[in-house]
Amino acid sequence: MKNTSRRDFFRTSAGALGAASALGMIPPSIRKALAVEAAVDTGTIEDVKHIVILMQENRSFDHYFGTLRGVRGFGDRFPIPLASGKPVFYQPNPSGGAEIPPFRRDSRVANALIGSGTPHNFPDQQAAWNQGKMDRWIQFKNQATMGFYLREDIPFQFALADAFTLCDGYHCSILTGTDPNRIIFWSGSNFNPELRQRGINSTDTDSEPVNSRCWPNPSRWVAGREQQADGSGQIDPATGAYNYKYTNNAFKWDTLPDVLQKAGISWHIYQNMNNNWTGAMHGCLAFESFRTAQPGSPIYEHGLTGGPEAADGAVNFLAQLKHDVINGTLPQVSWVLPTQALAEHPGSSEGVAGAADFIADVLDALTANPAVWSRTVLFVTFDENDGFFDHLAMPAVPSYDAGGNLMGKSTVPLDGEYFDASVGSYLNANDTTSGKIRPWGLSSRVPMYVVSPWSKGGWVNSQVFDHTSVGRFLEKRFGITVEAISPWHRAVCGDLTSCLDFATPNDPVFPALPDTSNFPAINAAQRLLPTAPVTTAPATPQPLYQETGTRLSRALPYELHTSARIEPRGLVSLIFSNTGEQGAVFHVYDKLHLDRIPRRYTVEAGKQLQDYWNTDAGDGGKYELWVYSTNGFVRSFQGDALAHDAAGFKPEVQVCYEPANGQVYLKVHNGGTAAGSVTVTANAYRTDGPWALDVAAGETGTLHWNLDDSGRWYDFTVTAGAVERRFAGRVETGKPGVSDPAMALHLTA
Repeated sequence: MKNTSRRDFFRTSAGALGAASALGMIPPSIRKALAVEAAVDTGTIEDVKHIVILMQENRSFDHYFGTLRGVRGFGDRFPIPLASGKPVFYQPNPSGGAEIPPFRRDSRVANALIGSGTPHNFPDQQAAWNQGKMDRWIQFKNQATMGFYLREDIPFQFALADAFTLCDGYHCSILTGTDPNRIIFWSGSNFNPELRQRGINSTDTDSEPVNSRCWPNPSRWVAGREQQADGSGQIDPATGAYNYKYTNNAFKWDTLPDVLQKAGISWHIYQNMNNNWTGAMHGCLAFESFRTAQPGSPIYEHGLTGGPEAADGAVNFLAQLKHDVINGTLPQVSWVLPTQALAEHPGSSEGVAGAADFIADVLDALTANPAVWSRTVLFVTFDENDGFFDHLAMPAVPSYDAGGNLMGKSTVPLDGEYFDASVGSYLNANDTTSGKIRPWGLSSRVPMYVVSPWSKGGWVNSQVFDHTSVGRFLEKRFGITVEAISPWHRAVCGDLTSCLDFATPNDPVFPALPDTSNFPAINAAQRLLPTAPVTTAPATPQPLYQETGTRLSRALPYELHTSARIEPRGLVSLIFSNTGEQGAVFHVYDKLHLDRIPRRYTVEAGKQLQDYWNTDAGDGGKYELWVYSTNGFVRSFQGDALAHDAAGFKPEVQVCYEPANGQVYLKVHNGGTAAGSVTVTANAYRTDGPWALDVAAGETGTLHWNLDDSGRWYDFTVTAGAVERRFAGRVETGKPGVSDPAMALHLTA
């Protein structure tokens, strides 16, 4: 039975959705999740003895947290541009009329917490993304794609983010649905690593573009169930062996459990195999090692059984989890699989409130033994975005345009990183922006909570992560190698260690989590309300909104640079360099040609790329190029390249960092034959300036700025006649900081 204070929480508050006033009445186990200090022995990742992994279903980051203070949400000052010239938030309406911006799924007036998903499979995801143009969300989903929640709608999810660490740069790995993303989550790859190593793109024979391999054939179930009541699985009458029947061929590379088992690291999957969305929660069912596992084998006993069974047939796997925590037998690595009703999928019968209660139950189990919790990290994320809108540019490999031209470059070999859609029917007939060779990912952002005594305090981490990052964390902790993770993913995606403070984790200030146990009453009230208002945009568009203010921000491994060089005959060269510790993707949007696919450049740490734009080919020398990368890194380059040829003053601008003290400085080189001057203006964070810099022919001038008062954030524009350069971002020093202080301020002006 649940704690009394939890059961009575909403009963004693003004109303089910006004329960924030009673936040002090929280379950003791949730208090312990915040109050238990981390066990610091070595001050390193070696202090983590237990890793618990929970993947929920189908929510995008903006859908949940676009309005949360201090994250990259609807208050983003640099949204990418659409072909219409408007920011990405204003999606074209295929029915005609005004564009449709994000709108609230208001749980006060409609059944917003249960149901109402959108299409989310490979054809519609590819078409909506439009190879980075990001302008067909409503056309290939529906208007519900733009719906989002406020803090009042999902108080537990917001409070969990405020209590621990939330990642606002965590992406699902594959631009498609559940099975493909869960397969990469459980193994490190969605496509055959051997083919990728040989530079061969996979077809559906060697990859999972749509849901297929994790769903056992229903005709082979026992009494309509995936396995027998004793947890033994199905007996094949022809052979007497235990197995299931599946639609497609099995993958043969190692899953994460296979890797752990071979390394002698204890693991277990806590689940109800008879209530697992027909197997879809369990990405390992796509693999031969799990399909052929027999009772008594480690894979079967730890990966294909349920928990203790009650008289009514219900499998209480959370009771088993709690038992193992209390008795000190929790494995080194555990996965928790939700039931269909509590999976947080829009189609789940208990909706977001029931899912919140499920996560609270997991925390209850893990905090039942403070000594165990003090050495535990819980990762809670989502397999994919369900087609819900997310505004951030996806750090993917470069796309091909309709003519077969690669729109970008990479310092990492790209052969094998694409899906060959020439076999099968996996593309929408109206998706003609590109050809048959499509990027696997990355895809949209999804929430990732890092819940642990090492991560408390309401932090945001803006490093780029994806589903391979969990496998990378296991590698870091246990010294294993997940061979299936590709070099491109290793270059671009982090290992999640930056989300935790292993050296000085114990903070005496703890925010409160709301209670969740009365979710049946919330859902009963929701079901009495209409659904239409949350699935269609309001007649009068709602203004963009995000809470203002900052939150603590983890140090990031980025030190990125982009500069322009004007070449003879109207050529503009962009140089992308990376002097940081993590690779990154640069996105280039040509504002004079937003009908074209944006170019993307993957640059590994310590490397550099260069590419060219011909401004004389129809633009008369004019150019306006905008470059976007991680955590608000923006560079823009505007001018007239042909006029530059004849100019006496030829400024070339370079932005440099002083990481030791978190400062930024500007170098302006005059490559011309006459002296000239540039003007520098601050666009945010400060009220001084502007600054003038005179530069003689053949000389270089510099300007320095102290960024202490802005949390090391900067945003400046340099102008000299028709030449304009803008540079914005945060200087990384290797130390924690704050989120963007200017985030969302323009929305409330």
